[in-house]
Amino acid sequence: MTGTTTWTDRMRELRLSLPPVAAPAGAYVPAVRTGTLVFTSGQLPLVDGVSTCTGKLGEDVSVDDAVAAARLCALNGLAAVDMLVGLDRVVRVVKVVGFVASGSGFTLQPNVVNGASDLLLEVFGDAGRHARSAVGLAELPRGCAVEVEFVFEIDVDGLS
Repeated sequence: MTGTTTWTDRMRELRLSLPPVAAPAGAYVPAVRTGTLVFTSGQLPLVDGVSTCTGKLGEDVSVDDAVAAARLCALNGLAAVDMLVGLDRVVRVVKVVGFVASGSGFTLQPNVVNGASDLLLEVFGDAGRHARSAVGLAELPRGCAVEVEFVFEIDVDGLS
């Protein structure tokens, strides 16, 4: 961020708030730091532990609903980063990998993952531009329609 504006300030300007970090459903952590990178675990579109979007694209889930779910995945990813190192330490978004539960013949996975990418661009501006993959799968955990994972570069000054 430049000047005195922080990413947290930008979130407030956009009227976005970070949800509580979901408890892991297995032997993993929501996010891990190595050097200047933070990797999140796959983030589901969960609110209070309940999925907001289940099913498969091309069958029983609309692209618009899945885009909103991918956006929620991004907010959940930002919450994991915030819990680990603080959101304002983010220097840039490095990579986004989106998984979309897809019915036969569904090929608009990139459109769905745009929900996450667009949110990151809104919050981080040019620092939100990232490399990305969008993959179609038969099934995702908890029957979710979308799962997204992230890699962020952070400022490690003052971190141990």
